[in-house]
Amino acid sequence: MILQSQPAQAQLPQYSENLTRACRLPIHRLSFQSFRQSVRMAATGKPGVSLHSMVVRPPSHPTYDLPGVIKLALAEDAGDRGDITTLATIPSDVEVEAHFLAKEDGVVAGIALAEMVFHEVDPSLKVEWSQRDGDYVHKGLKIGRVYGTAYSIVVAERVALNFMQRMSGIATLTKAMADAAHPALILETRKTAPGLRLVDKWAVLIGGGRNHRMGLFDMVLIKDNHISAAGGITSAIKSVDTYLEQKNFKMEVEVETRTLEEVHEVLHYTSQTKTSLTRIMLDNMVLPLPNGDVDVSMLREAVKQINGRFETEASGNVTLETVHKIGSTGVTYISSGALTHSVKALDISLKIDTELALQVGRRTKRA
Repeated sequence: MILQSQPAQAQLPQYSENLTRACRLPIHRLSFQSFRQSVRMAATGKPGVSLHSMVVRPPSHPTYDLPGVIKLALAEDAGDRGDITTLATIPSDVEVEAHFLAKEDGVVAGIALAEMVFHEVDPSLKVEWSQRDGDYVHKGLKIGRVYGTAYSIVVAERVALNFMQRMSGIATLTKAMADAAHPALILETRKTAPGLRLVDKWAVLIGGGRNHRMGLFDMVLIKDNHISAAGGITSAIKSVDTYLEQKNFKMEVEVETRTLEEVHEVLHYTSQTKTSLTRIMLDNMVLPLPNGDVDVSMLREAVKQINGRFETEASGNVTLETVHKIGSTGVTYISSGALTHSVKALDISLKIDTELALQVGRRTKRA
């Protein structure tokens, strides 16, 4: 909906050159400082992401620069010329109101991040939401609106939607998996889109899941290749115990087991010695059956042997169809790489002419 046309020529946002220059600089310390600052700005009434939209805070990361990721995404889109179509077709003084439309059912996520995108392009844009991150939305629902300079809205549109659609897809699947896995807790893995680790894991939190380790730095996870290279599972755990003691590191330690014999070996070692081990991964102990079902008897036996001495995590053959049966075995956690590596984006659009958009959506059964 076009709101007004100003007689004076408004200056177009000059973000492209600045963003491109910023993205060419070496990034040595990608800190959360600027993100925290934007939240504080919102609390003091200055432009920034609103606290109302920040329902679930992003996970912590010592070097990740979320504002930098937004700048990179905008610079990638703008190139060295900016949005030439918008420059050619939209007068600089036109102001409009555009609405976010859900085009399918699901859990919406990325609202706070989309707000940051619009603020980065043009701090004068006003963004309002009728839904919050984590809310379930239905096809055809208007979930928010942005109003201000048409040029700025159209420039920010695709980047904001790309984040929202991906995050909403992750949150939607996570919610379904988390509900089905109960009482086990659902985790994602490090199988995230390069450069979007924190964004993907944030979406998992919004969907009701838990975060596995953020990266290689915040948890020890002894996997099959470590075990093979270290000369066996006991040797690998011993080496980790020694290393953490020498470095005076306090962190969670998990070891991957693939057989009941390995589970027994881990339990034997830890019963004889003080260890830093906190969790045992039970990998591929869920066996697919020809009829599409799964056999969880091996997993159940492993959980029984461990008997609460350590947290347990099931991995492998985890799907929306199998996760409930896996969760019934008594495992603490169930991890699924599919939450982030095979995400189906949730269809969301941003339309200035919402009535026409809804007519077209109904015609194509997408609204």
